[in-house]
Amino acid sequence: MTRVTVTASGYPLAMAIGEHPAPRDEDVSAVLPSPVRPALAEPLNDEEHHALNVVRRFGTFGALLLAFGALGAGAAPVLNPVQDIPVLRLFVRIPTVSLAIAFAGMGILVIAWLMLGRFARPARARLATQGQLSRTLVMWLVPLLFVPPLFSRDVYSYLAQSEIVRRGLDPYSLGPAQALGIGDPLTMGVSNMWRDTPAPYGPLLLKLGSWLAPIAGNNIVDGVLLQRGLALVGVVLIIWALPKLARRFGVQPVTALWLGAANPLLIFHFVAGAHNDALAIGLMVAGLELGIRRLPVRVAGDSPPPLAKGELLFIAIGVTVITLGVAVKLPALLALPFFAVMVARRWHGRLSDLFRVGVPMALVFGVVLVAACEGTGLGFGWIGALGTPGLVRSWISPTAELANLGGVLGIALGMGNHTNQMVPIFGILGYLLAGAITLKFLWDSFKWRYRPMIGLGVSLGAVMILQIALQPWYVLWAVIPLAASAGTSRFRVAATILSAAMPFLLPPTGSTFDGRSYVLPYAYAAAIVVVALAVLVVRRSAPLLLTRHKDLPEHLAPA
Repeated sequence: MTRVTVTASGYPLAMAIGEHPAPRDEDVSAVLPSPVRPALAEPLNDEEHHALNVVRRFGTFGALLLAFGALGAGAAPVLNPVQDIPVLRLFVRIPTVSLAIAFAGMGILVIAWLMLGRFARPARARLATQGQLSRTLVMWLVPLLFVPPLFSRDVYSYLAQSEIVRRGLDPYSLGPAQALGIGDPLTMGVSNMWRDTPAPYGPLLLKLGSWLAPIAGNNIVDGVLLQRGLALVGVVLIIWALPKLARRFGVQPVTALWLGAANPLLIFHFVAGAHNDALAIGLMVAGLELGIRRLPVRVAGDSPPPLAKGELLFIAIGVTVITLGVAVKLPALLALPFFAVMVARRWHGRLSDLFRVGVPMALVFGVVLVAACEGTGLGFGWIGALGTPGLVRSWISPTAELANLGGVLGIALGMGNHTNQMVPIFGILGYLLAGAITLKFLWDSFKWRYRPMIGLGVSLGAVMILQIALQPWYVLWAVIPLAASAGTSRFRVAATILSAAMPFLLPPTGSTFDGRSYVLPYAYAAAIVVVALAVLVVRRSAPLLLTRHKDLPEHLAPA
């Protein structure tokens, strides 16, 4: 245990960046666990181990239900191969029942995740191990690896855009219908509104997809599985980086894995949905882990230690990997200024240090990004296509709903419906507010008021949530960095509620069930009955999971 001075706000002055703190023994006003070494936890006892096994089986049962439900209620291709498979094609013929089965699986998985969380709370004396949590996650993921896409048809856009690149055409000026033809099997799977729009994704993603395209050909099933494999690379990077980053910031690794990697949003959208955000976030957090790997600890007010062996090399590697994430999806760019703050704070923590750090990092970023854009042969056309997702007004977006409210008020006041004119206005206001939040947290992180990783998570949350085209999986851009760096109860509760509620905002079809929205209430009602019965079975098998438990006082938990 290291003694650290605690400020009135409760933050220790020793805001560590690296992994190995220098021994210190100062006059202090309180004693807390080291901010770079999470408190040691004991293994689960026999009763808790039995309960953990029940949670594993419970969540696996939910994943299996979701997998079977996906056969009839997933975002299946137009030419659905499941219709040709005996027995399994029954799910296609009973879509309402399939939807209820899928909802039941989702509910069971979310409840299993919440139950698993009791073994990952940092204030507990006994915690699950990383291995136990990782094995649980694998059990929940495997049933969803070979099912039709869920919650979105975006993966079909990836396939079509990758084929456009393979044919030597420009995906940033041509949509799938224009480049491949409306009758092409790959175009047929793309949502109608995206068939004539350019790709908004980075060149690295589309180039990787073009290498996979010849393997799948026109076989949609093989193409979806290959794209899901690409997303799984990002998931693996997240699972690898999260516990390592958590240790550096004094967070229990198992807590970070539970909140970030076992999160229902990740399971549903990165694995089942095969979204490319998984690869972008995976490269971003892996780059941060590599970049700060050799940074020694500096306590606020101390003289900076000399350069560690390989420190500058690993900083450059970190910037390179983060830039590759940017070449997949742009939001990863936000990690670079917060990374620069981490390095500047490791030195004297002055503005001149931030400049000395920022200029070389910007040069490395520029070189790598130019190499990625020109090396793929796709250039920078993707920058001009970044506004494509904004064509959608998400009903869960705060800015989109404000624009809709403005339109309603206009009608009520006799001024006419000006919703279409208000959408871009509120979109710009959302980005301006997100920019202001980012600048605030950059400055506060630089002045040692927040850990830069926390600032990154909050800023990414603001950027992703305050846009017109908000989707449930966008929240993971904020949750994953915060899971690695923020262990406070208030954040865990907020993130848990958000992660548990948002999966149910989007049906497994990725739409309002082909316009038959009246089906949804019946499916939800049936799913609630199934979930309730399943919870009763769990209660009888492991009463511990549904009883209150006492944790250590929150002020003794890792910060």
